[in-house]
Amino acid sequence: MDNKVIIFDTTLRDGEQALNASLSVHEKLQIAQAIERLGVDIMEVGFPVSSPGDFESVQQIAKTVKNSRVCALARAVEADIKACADALKPAEAFRIHTFISTSDVHVQQKLRKEFSDIEAMAVHAVKYARRFTDDVEFSCEDAGRTPIDNLCRMVEQAIKAGATTVNIPDTVGYTVPTEFGGIITQLFNRVPNIDQAVISVHCHNDLGLAVANSIAAVQAGVRQIECTVNGIGERAGNCSLEEVAMILKTRESLLGLHTGIQHQEIARTSKLVSHLCNMPVQLNKAIVGGNAFSHSSGIHQDGMLKASNTYEIMTPESVGISKTKLNLTSRSGRHVIKHRMASLGYQDSDYDLEQLYADFLALADKKGQVFDDDLEALLFNIQQQEMQDFYHIDYLTVQSGSGEFATASIKLASGEERQIKSATGNGPVDALYRAIKQAVDIEFEVTDYKISNKGAGEDGLGQADIVVTWQGRNFHGFGLATDVIEASGQALIHTLNSIHRAKTISALKKEAGAKQSPSSSISKPQGV
Repeated sequence: MDNKVIIFDTTLRDGEQALNASLSVHEKLQIAQAIERLGVDIMEVGFPVSSPGDFESVQQIAKTVKNSRVCALARAVEADIKACADALKPAEAFRIHTFISTSDVHVQQKLRKEFSDIEAMAVHAVKYARRFTDDVEFSCEDAGRTPIDNLCRMVEQAIKAGATTVNIPDTVGYTVPTEFGGIITQLFNRVPNIDQAVISVHCHNDLGLAVANSIAAVQAGVRQIECTVNGIGERAGNCSLEEVAMILKTRESLLGLHTGIQHQEIARTSKLVSHLCNMPVQLNKAIVGGNAFSHSSGIHQDGMLKASNTYEIMTPESVGISKTKLNLTSRSGRHVIKHRMASLGYQDSDYDLEQLYADFLALADKKGQVFDDDLEALLFNIQQQEMQDFYHIDYLTVQSGSGEFATASIKLASGEERQIKSATGNGPVDALYRAIKQAVDIEFEVTDYKISNKGAGEDGLGQADIVVTWQGRNFHGFGLATDVIEASGQALIHTLNSIHRAKTISALKKEAGAKQSPSSSISKPQGV
């Protein structure tokens, strides 16, 4: 049996479903390209039939990604499968992933059908998908709670119909490792044609066992793990990509298995996903948490000074975290910035050195010393600003004091027009947002707002993250500045530009006489 474990990333499908605001096509492309650099074998990037936006993002990623196979999800329905084929058509090769529930609770209570009907639907879906590609994956949703006889029967029939990969999901995170490993073992022992397909697992983390169940499965013979960056996903999340990748690397001598993951890309990919998805990584998160390589105990520190492997089973450098610290100031040259970016895992083609250096100098003049986190935050901000904006703040002033209303004045550019507006509020951010609201022709509500420090020390860069609701849709925006009020204004403008783009696309479609697809109201599946 092949000792390589295929890594199937579903950050942009299952992971994206858990976000409180949808990602833009541009943001999805950024994440897809980072996941491609990470070295994943397959990336599942959307559910095309669910909305025109999802279809477009899958299509754009299929055009762009070359070194990972792009996959899209479909229910066992012809319209879903056809939408996948149409969206994925620009790719040289692609995978269609179709699924249907197999557990009694799902078959009887959700689908209200007989198991024989479900089996026939699955077989038809796989055969239909094979019309478009020879790479078809079939998933038995809620396999962890499916009677083993039915599960064996479904896996055998799916392979017979042409599925080249069969996925065994623990959809609700119910099983424990010995139980889940036992299910896999029974499948290998009882399904006669199981050697004709790659067997995969997709574990959820409701009981905190997604990674443990996935490792138990590969020990039992599974050769594909479905996972997400930072473990994001429905409810308590999915199996964490960085954790299974480093388990298989660190314990390769025990498990005898390996992946194609470029481990040094793990940290930067984690940061990008956390940043764009507005989902901070907890400090004690394995592999990528802020404390993952920190040592506070005196006993631990003493051991580390003598030999790092006394308390570190892997090095921070192995996942792309550099311990090297150079003093970056306004006197630092471009070559130093280039060196620091290289040590953080970035290639020259990943950024515009002149733009980054100009932003670095402006920040260094404000705060003196610049740190690695500052550089990465500046890069993320530049990447976001690459999109053409309709709204832009030319200047803003805010006044506030104890016991007084705050006042804010802004000059806002709306395309070629300029408006000056002033407002009062309960605080400086409230006043600023009221002034902006006067200047734009958009009815919106700020439903979430938070400030975080992206650099080191009290003079670090402040990042504002907000979620704005417009016509029932959520939009995430962020702003970055040494002044948190300025960052807050940037964050709101970011969301308003996203809303403006959404309005423009909608208007163009109406003008072209495009009719709204009936499938656009389809809700996304709750995870396979």
